[in-house]
Amino acid sequence: MAFFLETLLNGLMAGMLYSLVALGFVLIFKASGVFNFAQGAMVLFAALAMARFAEWIPQWTGIESRWLANTVAFVLAGAVMFVVAWLVERLVLRHLVNQEAATLLMATLGITYFMEGLGQTLFGSDIYKIDIGMPKEPIFAFESVFPGGILINQEDLIAAAIAAVLVAGLSVFFQKTATGRALRAVADDHQAAQSIGIPLNRIWVIVWCVAGVVALVAGMIWGSKLGVQFSLATVALRALPVIILGGLTSVPGAIIGGLIIGVGEKLSEVYLGPFVGGGIEIWFAYMLALVFLLFRPQGLFGEKIIDRV
Repeated sequence: MAFFLETLLNGLMAGMLYSLVALGFVLIFKASGVFNFAQGAMVLFAALAMARFAEWIPQWTGIESRWLANTVAFVLAGAVMFVVAWLVERLVLRHLVNQEAATLLMATLGITYFMEGLGQTLFGSDIYKIDIGMPKEPIFAFESVFPGGILINQEDLIAAAIAAVLVAGLSVFFQKTATGRALRAVADDHQAAQSIGIPLNRIWVIVWCVAGVVALVAGMIWGSKLGVQFSLATVALRALPVIILGGLTSVPGAIIGGLIIGVGEKLSEVYLGPFVGGGIEIWFAYMLALVFLLFRPQGLFGEKIIDRV
């Protein structure tokens, strides 16, 4: 029982990180109808900015406190992502209003390659480290309940907690604030939102800024765990099964989908892997997504895309 709970907790923690990346896709699609293929590049760009600013700030200012340097680096990286969001809307999206979905998708592909190249030009192409002080050593919990306790990775636990706080904050933002309600109105019907005076261009800038912050947090966490390298852009591929499972138009779906994928990967690898030679964790999420595409393409909580057109 203890081993099962240990595997379950590890899956839930991994699932929260998947949900965090998937949220970037869902937020932008809900507000603008754009499938943002550049989300992975945004995660990479934000992580590069965070890592390099954290390295440069002590050199520029003489700050010795790692906590203060990381805080300033996070703020500066957030400002960079705000500028990126504004430029994307001003230079790209504004000129593609009412264009075909394929055109918008190709535009985000162009943004992807541009951001990867710009990130390499501005911040370099080496492997960088983000050290935000998360402990690496695992701990044993519930030792009084289970013999030997349950092994928990502290870094994964803190990362999952950060992701959960951000997700909760976004939920409150969408449900309780005037801007959040405007975003939901735009998501429901662009033309109706415009008819009551909601400016689409401003809403798109806001939602890309929010997605940029989500990318920054995701990049900071994944960069702390894996190091900041250009393969980090492929983290978006881990989110694709999540949004297929949960629904491309549903914020709760991104959360539930991420948790299901995370738990499913871990449990299948542990309990089924020995019978098939292992490696289930690599392809489990994509096979599950394929099943949903065949039988419920809108996902668990999403709506049919044709209904939005």
